[in-house]
Amino acid sequence: MNATARPPTSGEPAAAESAYELRLGETVEDTEHRRIGKVMGLVGGYVQLRPIEGGREWDADPKKLRLVPVGEALGPAVAIANARSRGGLWWGEL
Repeated sequence: MNATARPPTSGEPAAAESAYELRLGETVEDTEHRRIGKVMGLVGGYVQLRPIEGGREWDADPKKLRLVPVGEALGPAVAIANARSRGGLWWGEL
């Protein structure tokens, strides 16, 4: 399943942006909703994302997604794993 989205640019004109192919399972940021999630699929021109911590999927505009570098994505994932290992996930810990 592929969806086309544009990565962020550093002040370059929109025409110079290059497209990349999203892959299932990639971690991306939905810049419109300011949320990070995993790519779960593509339906009706929208990318379906699921929060890293699990939960309900949401639809995102593929043009408003940016790929999240692995190091940036690990922080929240490690916090979630640590909270679960302590016997549960309390949102105040994140």
